[in-house]
Amino acid sequence: MSEPEWVPPSVLIAVDLVVLTLRGADLCLLLIERGIEPMMGQQALPGGFLSHDREELVTAARRELREETSIDLDSVHLELLGVYSGPERDPRGRVVSMAYLAIVPRLGDPEAGTDAMGARWHPVAAVLGGSLRLAFDHRDIVSDGVERARRMLETTTLATTFCSSPFSLSELQGVYEAVWGMPLDTRNFYRKLRRAEGFVVPAGPVRQGASGRPARLYRAGPSTSLQPPMVRDSLARPRSEA
Repeated sequence: MSEPEWVPPSVLIAVDLVVLTLRGADLCLLLIERGIEPMMGQQALPGGFLSHDREELVTAARRELREETSIDLDSVHLELLGVYSGPERDPRGRVVSMAYLAIVPRLGDPEAGTDAMGARWHPVAAVLGGSLRLAFDHRDIVSDGVERARRMLETTTLATTFCSSPFSLSELQGVYEAVWGMPLDTRNFYRKLRRAEGFVVPAGPVRQGASGRPARLYRAGPSTSLQPPMVRDSLARPRSEA
């Protein structure tokens, strides 16, 4: 008696996007309101299924973002964040999602389209704090994306892209505090920043600071990586001062 022919399992491939930006003093995440089942009406990451079997994953990610939010990141690097493949993550069947991360300064307001009823920016603190319920396993994906972004600020010069040149060191510190979600010790931050060769360079005249004292201005330096890195725990403001 011959063995039955092996049939591969049916698996659907999807893409999801964690898109982060700074709006004011908040690190914000782009979410849509789902307009179709399952989980209609819940907040979710922009994303969806491949449109055909020859579509590249990153192409599908950019297309879904445009269709659902009207935000175009065709010229922006999308970093592969991870593969999410839990067998119970989607009630429609076995769905494996490739999640991408984009960290982009100065993004505008989204406009909902296709199968999204709404699209807007949400403070990351509210999302990770549990005040928003997210569809599927998207809270886990968001948590991973935010942590990746925070690590990137430790080892790269990404923070300077969020500052309009020229900028003060207090403005740069504000970027770190927004992304890391914690107050920093200013003296320690300035000391570590000046040790990072090529991170920032002087940019000429001073500007009147908020305290009334003149603030020296800087611009991004030639480096793209930080040596030594700006480690979060070593820069946190003591609890008694926070």
